[in-house]
Parts: sequence; structure tokens; C-alpha cells
Amino acid sequence: MADDEKTGRRGYHHGNLREALVDAAIALIEERGPQGFTIAEAARAAGVSPAAPYRHFKGREELIAEVARRGFLIFAEQLEAARARAPGSPLRAFEAVGRAYLDFARTHPGHYIAMFESGLSIAGSADLNDAAGRAIGVLNRSAEQLFAHLPPEKRPPTSMVSHHIWALSHGVVELFTRGGPGRRAPFSPEELLESGSAIYLRGLGLLPDFD
Repeated sequence: MADDEKTGRRGYHHGNLREALVDAAIALIEERGPQGFTIAEAARAAGVSPAAPYRHFKGREELIAEVARRGFLIFAEQLEAARARAPGSPLRAFEAVGRAYLDFARTHPGHYIAMFESGLSIAGSADLNDAAGRAIGVLNRSAEQLFAHLPPEKRPPTSMVSHHIWALSHGVVELFTRGGPGRRAPFSPEELLESGSAIYLRGLGLLPDFD
């Protein structure tokens, strides 16, 4: 029996095969992008036989989807933790969530790429959709806190605001957080996001009510 098959059986027996494949995929995504490797290469990086991944995944796309699903769960946890730790006003909590967005993109690039740059259909997968929903739920709750002092008839649509801020955060990440040297700006990503959010919230008539 070939050595790689022995390794594959050993990893599978100990319950590590799925985790090893996910870890290998994350590293390969960071190095080559989501379309830059095959499932056989992920198997090789995990130290298992080319056939071993099919015990857990139908193919590369399903493996990438699992990386994305886990990424959304980590993402939601980090956004919620930042929101919970933020002192003071709802605006401070909202800003903390934005900073956590940027931090996640820096510290989990493989997950981030799988989530947003792999071409996966989030709506087409119940698991992915549920995981992504947890993350947008944090932004929704943060937005609701900002509007709580307004009469119901004067509150902007929560989902509209949260998706606008998500889009702004994503743009800052793509252009100025993960971009190359040619994409440097005279301000930090945090400054760009906070100033952009402030302009947006001021336009909604929300910012003057907070410190």
C-alpha cells in the first residue's frame, strides 16, 4: 500500500481527515486563490490519498463552501464580540463592528476569500445562508440600536442600512486592506471606514444625536 494511502487511512481513522482537508484548503486559498488548486492538491497538502477527500466532500466546490461556512460563523462571533465589548453609545458599538469587519479580513484571509471571492452561491446553500445570516444579524442589531431613539415612522429600513454599511466595509477591505502597494491610501482602512460611515449616518440624521 502506498505511503499516502496509509497516511490517509490513519488520518481518517482518528477523525482528522475533514479538519486536515479544511486546513489545507484554507492555506491553498490564501496562496493561490479559490480556483488555483484541485481537490487532489488539497489531499496532497493534507497528507492523504487523492481519493480520501471524497469521504467528506463531493469535490473542490463543496470543500470551499465548508471553508466559507466556517468563516461566516467565525465572522459573526467576532462581530458580536466587538459589539458586546464596545463601551458607551450605540454609535461606539456600531463603529466597533466595522473595525471587527476589517480585522477579520486581515486575520482570516483564506476564509474571507472563500466567503466573498470564490463565486459560491450563498443563497443556494441553506448552511451558507444561515451562517451568513448570523453575521448580517449583528449589523442589523447594531443598526436597530442607532435608530431606537427615533419614532418608528422616522426610522430608516434596518436591512438597507446594514447592507449599505456591509458594502462600504467590503469596499474598504477590497481596495485598501487586502490590496497591493499600489492601492495604498493616505488614510488607514479604519479611518476610511469610520469617516465613510459617519458621512452616511449624518445623511440619515443620526450622527448628531451621539457623542
